[in-house]
Amino acid sequence: MTQHQLYPEIQPFSQEMLQVSGLHRIYLEQCGNPDGKPVILLHGGPGGGSTPNMRRFHDPEKYRIILFDQRGCGRSTPHAELRENTTWDLVEDMEKIREHLNVEKWQVFGGSWGSTLSLAYAQTHPDRVSELVLRGIFMARKFEIDWLYSNGASIVFPDHFEDYQEHIPENERHDMVGAYYKRLTDRNPKVQIEAARRWARWEASVISLLPDPSRVEEFGEDSYAIAFARIECHYFQNKAFFKTDDHLLRHIDLIRHIPGAIIHGRYDMCTPFINAWQLKKMWPEAELHIVEDSGHASTEKGIIHQLIAATRKFA
Repeated sequence: MTQHQLYPEIQPFSQEMLQVSGLHRIYLEQCGNPDGKPVILLHGGPGGGSTPNMRRFHDPEKYRIILFDQRGCGRSTPHAELRENTTWDLVEDMEKIREHLNVEKWQVFGGSWGSTLSLAYAQTHPDRVSELVLRGIFMARKFEIDWLYSNGASIVFPDHFEDYQEHIPENERHDMVGAYYKRLTDRNPKVQIEAARRWARWEASVISLLPDPSRVEEFGEDSYAIAFARIECHYFQNKAFFKTDDHLLRHIDLIRHIPGAIIHGRYDMCTPFINAWQLKKMWPEAELHIVEDSGHASTEKGIIHQLIAATRKFA
């Protein structure tokens, strides 16, 4: 079987800054076919920002490809801002984008935190979603957050975890997210940036099945790290602003009629495969594709293949 490759690199036909609140302006771009099937792509993190590669999972002749940088990250302003920055603010921003672009209904495509936001949006506005394409399922439950930032992935990557853990005094290590949150919101920018680098480098170390030193270096760059770490930690300290730990699974019946594809790497150390398995159990109508030779990253060959197979099917 021929493995699907990313579509060729493309440039946006439209770029703008959209004012979504008195404080926040978000970067918004469109690529591909202006008259094609609309799809909105949701980046990870939260706080990761969109990348040029995200434009390449959909056939640009068939899709109107819409990307945005969520509040406080990427090209959105103010940079690394935590005020007015919650899951429900982002859901509302998506509706503002949809109305601004005169889109009736769109495919929602998201990986990692993007899968969380995709589910939250679809459950809030099910009549606006044509399909869901989800990768590296993350539902922001306590055990999922603990897995990555306390005890879980650390068992497989104790060497990388040490750099992240040793930044926190032993008497605070019972609550690593809380300890990092304290430092990432410190008044001293130097305290913030050192914590941000440690947090971001740790996560970059476990994303793909095979090590990628260039990713670790990129994540550790000051401007990226500060938005990524501050916004992630802010969301996880606040339980992603969900009222219950199982919020997304509890409301799954609202979206079971929407065609869905779930793609997850067997050896995902960021968001363990059990997340996808549990989502499929609650949403049997969705297709589950287990990628046996992949971790968490959207750039791994098996993940790319399944994501593009899904977007071709739904085109």
